[in-house]
Amino acid sequence: MASLPLPIFTIEQYLKLEREAPFRSEYIKGEMVAMSGGSRDHALLGTAIAARLDTQLSDKPCAVAANDLRLCCLPEDVLTYPDVVVYGEPASHMDDDEDTLTDAVVIVEVLSKSTRRYDRIEKFRYYRSLPSFSEYLLVEQDEIRAEHHFRQPDGSWAFRVLTTRADIIQLDSIECQLILGDLYRKTKLAVPE
Repeated sequence: MASLPLPIFTIEQYLKLEREAPFRSEYIKGEMVAMSGGSRDHALLGTAIAARLDTQLSDKPCAVAANDLRLCCLPEDVLTYPDVVVYGEPASHMDDDEDTLTDAVVIVEVLSKSTRRYDRIEKFRYYRSLPSFSEYLLVEQDEIRAEHHFRQPDGSWAFRVLTTRADIIQLDSIECQLILGDLYRKTKLAVPE
């Protein structure tokens, strides 16, 4: 039996539906893709990262948001919900509702088994279409590990992998740093006191 084709939406149609929907969906090139829920550790890692960045950004012209602020990658025809996003102030929004950013400086995704490949490959490609996007941090929830991707002066990207609790993630574009082990303090990977 043939399956029915998925409906194709414009960004405007998506935004109207999404703003009224009881659950969140991403917009990928005309399709609405329902988002699955995250685990406890996924939420704790996102919260820990956002909180530590927010403290460090208090006197800088940047702001941080976790989970609920959409990000539009217009050149890629994609709207996503990053786990954590740092953007310059004043923010660049898609419209007067101010719930959809159109640029970002740092984006963080907490990896899960079901999203690992998508976050590493497709989302990273989408995000690279943003003019100010400078750093991408991928944080594992099932092991102490982060991948820090950063834009080089020539526009290419480099990355480093961090795997020890004492490793420091240096986010140069926003002059912030995170100690890898601190991010896992309340997760199942926390060191017993």
